[in-house]
Amino acid sequence: MNKTELIEALAAETGQTKSVSGDFLNALETIVTKNVKKGEKVVITGFVSFERVERKARTARNPQTGEPIKVAASKAPKVSIGAAFKKAIKG
Repeated sequence: MNKTELIEALAAETGQTKSVSGDFLNALETIVTKNVKKGEKVVITGFVSFERVERKARTARNPQTGEPIKVAASKAPKVSIGAAFKKAIKG
């Protein structure tokens, strides 16, 4: 299912127009992105959580030459699936 199909399904489920459903989905995406970027954790209980994690600087190896490479510290998104969602998928 892509974003367009998700908007159509959301519209059908809620009885709203595709335009309103698209606006809602875009707003949700913006809010989650903005808050995770600030370092806040966003949780939809039982479904999913989004957070930012800090990765420490480390030394890696070039797979072709074996030469050590320094990898800088970075920030990355982390997504965790909620227990209720996992349970529903497992059956």
